[in-house]
Amino acid sequence: MSDKPVLVPDDSHPITITPTDGRVVVTLGDRTIADTSDALTLQEASYPPVQYVPLADVDPDVLQRTDHATYCPYKGDASYYSLVADGETYDNKVWSYEAPYDAVAPIAGRVAFYPDAVDVRVYSPSA
Repeated sequence: MSDKPVLVPDDSHPITITPTDGRVVVTLGDRTIADTSDALTLQEASYPPVQYVPLADVDPDVLQRTDHATYCPYKGDASYYSLVADGETYDNKVWSYEAPYDAVAPIAGRVAFYPDAVDVRVYSPSA
């Protein structure tokens, strides 16, 4: 039995997940590390929106799984990857909820990126 609290999003802490309208491209310097038209936008409370990209749409050569882990009472256990590219390693800059709680189940099989390491751009269909 886990001692971790499990919270359900509500009016005091809303979480919405919607398909991203457009294409999401993630770059590290000049290198494209993810490119997808199947991203999800997760909006949690007053935090900035986060793009969750299918793991299959990320260049596997830049991902290195780490032992780092965190916990969110709304989403569950997060696992991490470092980004490795061009001789540089950016520790724990990619996270994933591999078995998220039911309220955020659509983010399973997806990863998100810390914006201090990469550039995440959304290109709308009309652009």
